Amino acid sequence: MHKIFDGVIKFKDEDFESHKKLFEELKEEQNPHTFYIGCSDSRIVPNLITKTLPGEVFVLRNIANIIPPASVNDGRYKCSASILEYAVKALKVENIVVCGHSNCGGLKALYYPPEELEKMPLINKWLDLVADLKDELSSIKNTKLRAWKLEQLNIVRQIQNLLSYSFVREKYETKELKIYGWYYIIQTGEVYNYDFDEKEFKIIT
Repeated sequence: MHKIFDGVIKFKDEDFESHKKLFEELKEEQNPHTFYIGCSDSRIVPNLITKTLPGEVFVLRNIANIIPPASVNDGRYKCSASILEYAVKALKVENIVVCGHSNCGGLKALYYPPEELEKMPLINKWLDLVADLKDELSSIKNTKLRAWKLEQLNIVRQIQNLLSYSFVREKYETKELKIYGWYYIIQTGEVYNYDFDEKEFKIIT
């Protein structure tokens, strides 16, 4: 923890001081332009990837960057849905980004032996939301290729889930809200953006 405490001090002395005026402007309210839905993975740092400042991006992070579909009424899923509702209705964000990434441990867990997942019942329940994606990839025997496909397929699924909420779909259809699907490669720093027309991910250059 010494490193983290030292970091807090360094932030106050350096980063905060260099952005003091910005933090003064942000003290009463936030007005982010983008809602970022990403994985909780410690290797993913949204503001670092996007080079955004405090106040620009409203963030939700969970295992495997999942947004439960509107049809799911289980109370254990309401946290993520309520954050989505706040971002769209209260903050009125202009963009939503669903960002998945390479080597996602959450999605990898879909292939754990049942007895391993039974030891983590909350995670097991959460992953039920995307477990059916495995069926679409059952013919792929190469595990690395399968993981690559699954991670991208999951991003597309979460975009579909976003649009299952009427308050999201209505704003999307009237072009008040834009939705993006991103695939981040940890080892290269590359980000691929989903092309809705061609139904494939293309590198952002």
